[in-house]
Amino acid sequence: MSFPERVAIASRNPGKIREIIAICADWPMAWVTAENEDVPRWADVEETGDTYLANATLKAAAVAGALGIPAIADDSGIEVDALDGAPGMRSARYSGENATDEANLHKLIDAIRDIPSARRTARYRCVALLATPAGDVTSAEATCEGSLITEPRGENGFGYDPIFVPAGEARTMAELPSDEKDRISHRGKAFRALRDLLA
Repeated sequence: MSFPERVAIASRNPGKIREIIAICADWPMAWVTAENEDVPRWADVEETGDTYLANATLKAAAVAGALGIPAIADDSGIEVDALDGAPGMRSARYSGENATDEANLHKLIDAIRDIPSARRTARYRCVALLATPAGDVTSAEATCEGSLITEPRGENGFGYDPIFVPAGEARTMAELPSDEKDRISHRGKAFRALRDLLA
């Protein structure tokens, strides 16, 4: 598989779309998003898979099929060691089916509040992939190791970023400038690995 001329981003999350476009700024292609007025509106895809790879494939394959062009998607989550890997694949719906970033964040803070700081190790995990309308899939996986705090800090990023401190950093992911975050993040690493596979 090689770089196609146009690729759809199979997401409606504005924060995620911005991050992907920034991370993939050097990809030699034109981006198509749900915000493009000339693009048919695609149906929401229910994430029913039991792995990150399965969910990313469901999203990218559905959009590629709907638009007739290749699509990229990712599925990611935060895995807390002291919580046996939770929220993991439930990260986006941790506080319930109609969860918000804020509700999820506060539920995780409540879950780790009584855990000693030395045991609050965690990682972000991301699977990024490109699917074609014909059903071909190329994927890459990456992680960003770190630990959690219980007092949110920073305005950049989204999701659990205000309490995730990457390994070797004193700042949370939400305190990092976007270019620094993209360089070390699970999403940045996964999409750069995907780029290498496509190139």
